[in-house]
Amino acid sequence: MLLWGYKELQTQLIQPQAILVLGGSTERLEREKFTATFAKQHPNIPIWISGGSPAVPTKKVFAKKGVDLKRLHLDYDAQDTVTNFTTIVDELEARKIKKVYLITSDFHMRRATVIGEIVLGSRGIDFKPVPVPSAEKSPEPIGKSFRDGVRSILWLTTGYTGAKGEQPKE
Repeated sequence: MLLWGYKELQTQLIQPQAILVLGGSTERLEREKFTATFAKQHPNIPIWISGGSPAVPTKKVFAKKGVDLKRLHLDYDAQDTVTNFTTIVDELEARKIKKVYLITSDFHMRRATVIGEIVLGSRGIDFKPVPVPSAEKSPEPIGKSFRDGVRSILWLTTGYTGAKGEQPKE
């Protein structure tokens, strides 16, 4: 019990060292616009965007807000929410990042949290959820969170995510 309390306290005291954005709608750039504003309040940490809008419009959003583009790390390897995490977690770990701000739409946060707890947690990376307000009135169906939680555990145990078209690892 004492160790659990220590871990909780330590997690609360560690400030996020990066921003991780799960890319969203490619037409409206809502998550990217929100993140550009958020990044101005956290000027000294790098920003990873997994999936989402193409590089040129994304960079324009950040440049317009005055965010140094050297902070941006754009990753387009992900096919879905599970692979948003699995394609980037090794790089975060290699950079010794222990805590991130996790940015995604409010309706998507429950599923992202389930996956993040499993995938990021497997590398000792904690996160602080930062939901982007949306017009959606309710979260995604809980079945999606369950399904992607199972896929995340599959990735932990086998290295596969079950993503469409995924190739065997050599």
